[in-house]
Amino acid sequence: MSENIIGYLCDGEIVDTQSIKDTKECQAIEFDNSKEALEIIRHSTAHLMAQAIRELFPDAKFFVGPVVDEGFYYDFKTSIKIGEDDLKKIEKKMKELIKKKYEITKYEISKDEAVEKFKNDELKQAVLKNIPSDVVSIYKQGEFEDLCRGPHVPNTRLLHNFKLTRVAGAYLGGDEKEEMLTRIYGVAFADKESLKAHIKMLEEAKKRDHRKLGKEMELFMFDEEAGAGLPFWMPKGARLRSKLEQILWKSHRQRGYEPVRGAEILKANMWRTSGHYACYGENMYLTEIDEQEYGLKPMNCIGHILIYKQSVKSYRDLPLKYFEYGVVHRHEKSGVLHGLLRVREFTQDDAHIFCTPEQIKDVVLEVIEFVDSVMKKFEFDYSMEISTKPEKAIGDDEVWELATQALKDALDENNLPYGIDEGGGAFYGPKIDVKITDAIGRKWQCGTVQVDFNLPERFEMEYVAEDNSRKRPVMIHRAILGSFERFIAILTEHYAGEFPMFLAPTQVIFVPIASSHTEYAKELQRELLMSDIDSEVYDKNESLNKRIRTAEKQRVPYVVIIGDEEVQNGTVALRDRRKKSQYNLTKDNFMLQLTEELKEGKI
Repeated sequence: MSENIIGYLCDGEIVDTQSIKDTKECQAIEFDNSKEALEIIRHSTAHLMAQAIRELFPDAKFFVGPVVDEGFYYDFKTSIKIGEDDLKKIEKKMKELIKKKYEITKYEISKDEAVEKFKNDELKQAVLKNIPSDVVSIYKQGEFEDLCRGPHVPNTRLLHNFKLTRVAGAYLGGDEKEEMLTRIYGVAFADKESLKAHIKMLEEAKKRDHRKLGKEMELFMFDEEAGAGLPFWMPKGARLRSKLEQILWKSHRQRGYEPVRGAEILKANMWRTSGHYACYGENMYLTEIDEQEYGLKPMNCIGHILIYKQSVKSYRDLPLKYFEYGVVHRHEKSGVLHGLLRVREFTQDDAHIFCTPEQIKDVVLEVIEFVDSVMKKFEFDYSMEISTKPEKAIGDDEVWELATQALKDALDENNLPYGIDEGGGAFYGPKIDVKITDAIGRKWQCGTVQVDFNLPERFEMEYVAEDNSRKRPVMIHRAILGSFERFIAILTEHYAGEFPMFLAPTQVIFVPIASSHTEYAKELQRELLMSDIDSEVYDKNESLNKRIRTAEKQRVPYVVIIGDEEVQNGTVALRDRRKKSQYNLTKDNFMLQLTEELKEGKI
């Protein structure tokens, strides 16, 4: 066996060299940065980190240490509080262990033997409870061993290129009622160059963090006393959000969508009928009114269904498109809340399209065209993935296969590439997920297109067909942005706070040199507002240089200096932040330039 081979891909499953029995029908995985190789490398580095933690903190007990999209982590507890300052110490110990070149070996014992072996370790007991098999595997390197399915590299000498990135807290098993464990995240690669590039990206991401920029730019805030995961939009952030909403509103109307609005709270029986109560109940906020159970809506589907059912629909009315900026509430666990990216209240740019089965393909392609135009407008590359039936789902397999095939046909017949996410669909139907790539190469889940035969059946929806028979419509759920909160977080990081002129919360800052120039600045401000352009006048009792420096730190597209010459001649002295240039314009040309730039926001 080549030393460069660290595992095999057998029927879609990654198997390490310690576990492989027959390599004939398997594809070798070499030590490189392929997806399969990184899973093995990162899983092994997680164990190396745990081994180092155990040597530094002998009473440490470990829960789980999986590979995740951003690298790996391990959940554990120890009597000594571990913070960011300890990461370098743990990394140093990991490097010492690598030099010892420990063989990584696997052995199996019965579950009963494992329960006895780890009888003094409550975290291992918690892991064992979740293992259905009667036989468990254990991986060992030096004195360290842990319950694990693998896969792992054969020797720790291969694990040179890693970085521990942060310390966090995590509830045992993700359950808020359980104890809080320490979680350390890290990343690993096959070569030093890839690690360096990733660290550089992380440093850039830190500078672009929307939580940091949101605070600096006064876009949004959170108040823990008011409630975790509940964003408050400050004036500048509300202006930014409004601009995005208006751009999307016009685009929807031009594409034939009708605006609607559903109630934010409905009787629990409605959610039982839809299947949300059974499949999504743990994420809902439930309450009681007049001795009846109600639920805050986690999704907008039911409201649109009820509006559809208010009158008889004909096949001539289809496809019928409803859209809503719908506020929804979801009970996210506190450990996963993260700025605007993961909140408990958010607004979806939601739409539901009711169509005939024959119209599915054209409707899906039209939505993808909409997605494409939005992503190009904001300079995002994107990819698509079809997500299939999850474990928790409603509806027959036959209906799911029909819906899934409809999505595949729409993409295949138009040569649109896509991946498959097995089991990643919504509980009521398969979907296309849109994953965008930002300016520094990170991927984000945003829009979605879902085909649903189930909810129309459950709510007995109908349309009158051409032969006067009653038939069920198909329901297409779709969101382009996903949610305004999440998309604004991504946009903030994508642009590093330097929003394009058509989207910037403040598009112009006027800096009058003296108080005698302020009235002209305010006159220009009023004229800009009539053209939907937001500006501010910096006329505080501060030095001119300080006001100019403060204005330029606001990341606005334009800073305009107003002095005697500008007032007398009806001109502006313009500083273009993006082009890093300065020039003079007449007032009329200035207005014309800005209104032309506003048109760039059309989709």
